Amino acid sequence: MLTPNQNARESGESSDMPGVQLDFPPIPNGMDYLVGVVNHLTADKVGPRELKYAVLHLHAAAEVLLKARLQQEHWSLVFDDPRKATRRAFESGNFQSCGITDTVTRLNEIAGVTLTATEQKALKSLGRDRNALQHYGLTHNARAVEARAGQVLDFLVRFLDNELQPQLSDDAVKWVRQDMLRKLRTGLRNIHAYRTERRKRLLGTLKDVAHRTLECQECGELALITRDRCHFCNYPFGSFDPEYAADQYMSYRHFEPQELISDCPRCRRRTMAQEVVTAASADPVDFCFNCDAPIPSTEIGELTARPQGRP
Repeated sequence: MLTPNQNARESGESSDMPGVQLDFPPIPNGMDYLVGVVNHLTADKVGPRELKYAVLHLHAAAEVLLKARLQQEHWSLVFDDPRKATRRAFESGNFQSCGITDTVTRLNEIAGVTLTATEQKALKSLGRDRNALQHYGLTHNARAVEARAGQVLDFLVRFLDNELQPQLSDDAVKWVRQDMLRKLRTGLRNIHAYRTERRKRLLGTLKDVAHRTLECQECGELALITRDRCHFCNYPFGSFDPEYAADQYMSYRHFEPQELISDCPRCRRRTMAQEVVTAASADPVDFCFNCDAPIPSTEIGELTARPQGRP
């Protein structure tokens, strides 16, 4: 990000920006690259040029974010040869850093951060695409390149959520979440390759909880597990009051919530919402946010038919 001077113009040319300081800390820098990837992949027409720069920016983001986690372990680990690391060289940026392969090895062996074989393969493929694009000119199936980019994008968002954000200060987390992550996740929703890869990876995760997997308020995917979070965009939906959850969820769907919320025949709480779509059924169901399950129409019919005053 640029640290602006009040008198500076917004041209992007250094000669037009007197006094402007370049200030790109590692994690916001990596996030900025990811936003660039999203911008290229959500252009009105994604052609070879957009895909080329998406791959170049994605590779840069991978390098920056993986090394940021390594740096959190110890600053010397990002040197090509940590035995020659000096604080002065590190602070000035005047040193040769390690490559992605060495970064992954050090994350595993020193920081205890293990990347799966699939994730490592996707990074290697991205590296080959990037080298071919930058140095030789890549001739390849554009959809295949886009799919690989989707795999790495999926991995880096999870890596950011799981490995980097927990280590950040409160101020840094607030900045990343409110600005960069908002831009990133808004754009990610429109990237077909990203959505396809996420859906494929989530099949196993959601299989046993499909009955309580709902459409997410944030990304619109059928990946929000009640009392947990959305496993597509990480939108939190964990600890909550069931009555509040039912109201909140139905409000998001643009209904008058109270018109479609009623007493549950199982738990007797006003937490059963109508016309809720779950991953387990193509048809809308009545879903109780207290029981955390769909309620069959037979049970609702029995409640309606039961004479008043009877338990």
